[in-house]
Amino acid sequence: MGDRAPSHDSLNRLSNSSGLATHSGNMARQSEICRECRRFSWLLRALFLLFCLSSLPCTARGLGHGGRHRAHSGEKEEHWAEERWFTQRLDHFNGADGRVWKQRYFVNAQFYRSGGPVFLMVGGEGPANPAWMQQGTWLEYARKLGALCFLLEHRFYGQSRPTEDLSTASLRFLSSRQALADLAHFRTVIATAQGLTNSKWVAFGGSYPGSLAAWFRLKYPHLVHASVATSAPMYATVNFPEYLEVVRRSLAAENPECPLLVKEASNTLYQRLKDPKTYDNITADFSLCTKLQVRTEMDAAYFLETVAGNFMDVVQYNEDNRDFEGVVGTNITIKVLCGVMADASLGDPYSRYAAVAQLMLKTFSQKCLDVNYTTYLMEMRNTSWSGPASGGGRQWVYQTCTEFGFYQTTDSPNQPFSGFPLQYFLKQCADMYDPSLNGSAIAEAVLQTNEYYGGYDIRTTRIVFPNGSIDPWHALGITQDINKDLPAVFIKGTAHCANMYPAREQDLPQLTMARDHVYLLLQKWLTE
Repeated sequence: MGDRAPSHDSLNRLSNSSGLATHSGNMARQSEICRECRRFSWLLRALFLLFCLSSLPCTARGLGHGGRHRAHSGEKEEHWAEERWFTQRLDHFNGADGRVWKQRYFVNAQFYRSGGPVFLMVGGEGPANPAWMQQGTWLEYARKLGALCFLLEHRFYGQSRPTEDLSTASLRFLSSRQALADLAHFRTVIATAQGLTNSKWVAFGGSYPGSLAAWFRLKYPHLVHASVATSAPMYATVNFPEYLEVVRRSLAAENPECPLLVKEASNTLYQRLKDPKTYDNITADFSLCTKLQVRTEMDAAYFLETVAGNFMDVVQYNEDNRDFEGVVGTNITIKVLCGVMADASLGDPYSRYAAVAQLMLKTFSQKCLDVNYTTYLMEMRNTSWSGPASGGGRQWVYQTCTEFGFYQTTDSPNQPFSGFPLQYFLKQCADMYDPSLNGSAIAEAVLQTNEYYGGYDIRTTRIVFPNGSIDPWHALGITQDINKDLPAVFIKGTAHCANMYPAREQDLPQLTMARDHVYLLLQKWLTE
């Protein structure tokens, strides 16, 4: 959503699904191992993408390989996630269009008991990760409730490729509405084929897939009995400066001086980018891959957002248990970043800011930081399925331009970064896809999204909305009960999709309680 969304990218865009995923770039993140696309090179450049709300987002992303997937469940025995393919319609809203394609999904029947419910994990803005068929809180619920588990990969992500390419003409078939219709058709056909028509289906998702899980229940209540919509952005907005406001508060909770030091450092960098005499020093300070050149405001904004993304990604996923997905860098936390920013031995705040960037490069075994906006734009314009942005970046940004916005701008005075205003994000939509995707067109698309789904004013039953207080995406989520049939679970001290990950000994008590609360709700709802 979102997951930033999401995608949604720093941590050098190396953060996997969810997402609305951290910032817009985060939701767009893709990785060979998991959600929210942990990327560097071009992926690092995809900083500005959300969902994650993405991407994350946090639910079911990562690169799968053909056949069956072996993974460890934490028990002595091994289990299997079976990969299958489903014949899906290309356009659910044009009866005259009979074209179809193959959509990837996974099955885990190890916990299923006859008459039990069916759990459907919703894929998001990156490749579906079969690791989620082996570990995760939803599988604990499945074990207790005797559920059959499916994971359906989102159209246009991973191996689920409905069209020959990723041209703008092809991407017109990429939308949340088409994705929901995919879920509905999948549920209907699979239920009929496997004798599950009378079973109670429950949708799960985190970040942008969390939004889809909620909207699936809203739009197809006859097909899905209940939903768990974790870290789900429910309100679309073009300008989302609140994301960085939450980043500021999360940093301040660790050390009140931390966001002040970040703000001073970011402001210093912003000013130095206006003076070509400083470019050699900046190139060395941040270990840039090529000598810094700032020809346009877009060049400066891209660089500023890239380095700010280091903090955005760490905050979004702070101390989340993503190790089981193969995520690198989970040891870099808010505490670590604020520790660097408070270390006077490293020099002034600007020097400490650069030290954070160096830390990220070292953590992800990268030799240099690529902040060339022109190269980023060229790679995002590549429409081939083998292109550098085909893992999710080009697709997710398209969704932000045509449905959601979610642009994590510096337009609020109550956040610590400088230099990437709304216009920076809007121009990318026109540059990458179609000049007609200007500010007014995007605003109209976002308005239609809220009209269609209801935004915060969702009217249905049996959806639970877990969110973490540290996660910036909670600013667009449901954090208070709407009513007894639409409860919220707001978890203090946790980040993006924390309740979805496998439990561990160091989990906060309130996180454990939140997981238990969701289970009790499911147990109750399945009797209704």
